[in-house]
Amino acid sequence: MIDFVGKKRWFFLISAIVIILGIVSLAIFGLRSGVDFSGGTAMTLQFNSPVEQSQLRQELTDLGHDEATIQKAGESSFIIRLREIPREEADELVGKLGERLGRQVEITDYYLASPTVGVETTRNAGIAVIIAAVAMLFYIVWAFRRMPSPFRWGTCAIIALIHDVLIVIGIFSILGQVADVEVSAMFITGLLAVVGYSINNTVVVFDRIRENMSRGISSDFAVTVNSSLIETLGRSLNTSLTTLCVILALFLFGGATIHHFILVLLIGLLAGTYSSLFIAGPLLVVWEKREWGELMPFVKRTA
Repeated sequence: MIDFVGKKRWFFLISAIVIILGIVSLAIFGLRSGVDFSGGTAMTLQFNSPVEQSQLRQELTDLGHDEATIQKAGESSFIIRLREIPREEADELVGKLGERLGRQVEITDYYLASPTVGVETTRNAGIAVIIAAVAMLFYIVWAFRRMPSPFRWGTCAIIALIHDVLIVIGIFSILGQVADVEVSAMFITGLLAVVGYSINNTVVVFDRIRENMSRGISSDFAVTVNSSLIETLGRSLNTSLTTLCVILALFLFGGATIHHFILVLLIGLLAGTYSSLFIAGPLLVVWEKREWGELMPFVKRTA
């Protein structure tokens, strides 16, 4: 039997490293705002023959749009984000691009985004996450009311949820610097989906712990939790793998406009599976046994 609970310091250490790196990146660089939050124009251009991205970037710079960001959306299409311009000016810009590049080009998607909308969306999403977290806390406390200290179970589940959210946000902050990954309204949508997925996995693990406690498989709570983790390991991995197949299919065939949304789901899927197995359950053990030193993985144990 693998002693997952006995290795909880390693799991806490891994999470601590990832979260700290993300928080440092957030503090220094923040998140790279997309058009939805910074405001501006986004449009998808379709060329009649392949165009080099570097060549397109040079032409946009020559036309006075050196602030433009370009994302390849297909063999001959690109998503262009630049400062806010009206549709007439966008049509004129695209016409000049076609002349300079010697190709036919058309706008297949165009929209203007106000930064006010992005701020409002972020605020509403934050409120939604807080309300959902409180509702989940009360639900778990009620569902596990027959267990000793049910509030402890709910709190550990919410901590695991916050763990996943911090990892997703932190990794996106890092990717914004190294890969120009932007945060858009789709990022908020993906983050809310991660919240639901994460808590679902944790409840499944907790439910197995409750069943094993009722069966009295061991008087040692750590042994009971470890047995429950092993029993739910296959189910959690199978669920995550099948979900991963859908996510990869969406990434490959869903189009470039949802790539960052899919990336949120992918990171959240991995973080949620990890936290439900190796953070929430071991955290219950730490709380039950008052082993608070286990939460300081950087401090070497002397005993």
